[in-house]
Amino acid sequence: MSLRSDPFSGLSAFLAVAEAGGFTAAAARLDVSSAAVSQAVKALEERLGTPLFIRTTRRVGLTEAGAALLARVNPAAAEIIAAVEQAAATDEPSGLLRLTVPRMAVPLVIEPVIPALRHAHPRIAIEIAVEDATVDLPGRGFDAGIRIGEYIERDMVAVRLTRDIAWSVVASPTYLAARGTPQTPQELTTHEAIRYRFPRSGALYRWEFERDGRAFSVDPPGSLIVNDGALLVSWARAGLGLAYVADIAVEAELRHGQLVRVLEAFLPTTPGLLLYFPQRAQIQPKLRAFIDVAKQVLQSIR
Repeated sequence: MSLRSDPFSGLSAFLAVAEAGGFTAAAARLDVSSAAVSQAVKALEERLGTPLFIRTTRRVGLTEAGAALLARVNPAAAEIIAAVEQAAATDEPSGLLRLTVPRMAVPLVIEPVIPALRHAHPRIAIEIAVEDATVDLPGRGFDAGIRIGEYIERDMVAVRLTRDIAWSVVASPTYLAARGTPQTPQELTTHEAIRYRFPRSGALYRWEFERDGRAFSVDPPGSLIVNDGALLVSWARAGLGLAYVADIAVEAELRHGQLVRVLEAFLPTTPGLLLYFPQRAQIQPKLRAFIDVAKQVLQSIR
């Protein structure tokens, strides 16, 4: 078949591999075998007379020709998909919406939004994966994710869901009564910190502070280490040490006096929880429905 007779042949496979970063992940997104994707891409490369991907045992990357083709085809593909979906759309969004969210987002976003979404759009199926580590959305087959704004890649489309986050160092009243209240970040060396380890990198989080407009970090001593935010708060509530957390994650504990803020004058503010997704994903009616419902629900409870 000539290029002139079927200019679109193989382009879906090409776009899927480029976006997912591999043939296996692309096959999962297209619901076909890896061999079928590989064959479609190979046929496209033969028709164009140039390789589009650099294949190694570890990764798949675009060649210069592949990158140039992606830059031209990707915007057009988004328009084509939008046109097809608009032509075939019913009045009701449908399909499986897969979201990856951190534990912090469960009570703040997921618990209030999903019931309202199900009531408004019962034809949308929903799968929520709760994990704090950063996730490759296309590679894992997710439509979108929720993360703290500063951890979102810049090439993603982002929609604000919550207010900005004020970071807090907190402890239980019993801990402070026994160990005293630190007045400066430097005094943390005489205290017990509950440390957080990033799930993906394995690095311990260094506590971030500000003084006179200048940022600095402290690596406080601590014999308790965890990679789960909920457990971090639980241990702080139990009086096991100081914890560095987002204020929106401990609103109830602060309100009921179970935890107390310290070092407030030294703590920064960062962007809150954002929904993020690749550029092409925003045309999906199911994702647009989630965004519209989330904005309405979260605005009403702020």
